[in-house]
Amino acid sequence: MLVLLAGIFVVHIATCIMLFVSTIANVWVVSDSAQSSVGLWKNCTNTSCDEGLSYSGEDALKAVQAFMILSIIFSVISLVVFVFQLFTMEKGNRFFLSGATMLVCWLCILVGVSIYTHHYASGSGTGYSSSHHGYSFILTWICFCFSFVIGILYLVLRKK
Repeated sequence: MLVLLAGIFVVHIATCIMLFVSTIANVWVVSDSAQSSVGLWKNCTNTSCDEGLSYSGEDALKAVQAFMILSIIFSVISLVVFVFQLFTMEKGNRFFLSGATMLVCWLCILVGVSIYTHHYASGSGTGYSSSHHGYSFILTWICFCFSFVIGILYLVLRKK
């Protein structure tokens, strides 16, 4: 049981770190022809990054930014709640609060990445004619899977 709790804790910390990296890194869409990439915050070339984004729909981008920040916040809150519950909860109880908070994080990731995928993943909204997904986009989908699994495990897990 202790090994399972430690494993979930390590995966949860890894998910928090990957969410943070995927949100702040500017490699969501990478151009095939030019050495440039577009993130949620800046356009970057191989020499510099500038504030002017080349996205067509700014409202959708603001929604993606907001949901990704919310997912980081809920993931960290869930981690703190899990540690708090681990030391204060009675034996036999379940980690409902940390599981519910992690599932809210999962929902925020789902909404944010779905909006981004709908508007920008094909590369049409970024201004690049030929492009592919960057590592930030892929990391976010990995965090989507991890946060769902962690949330369900928290709901099922009992303190022994």
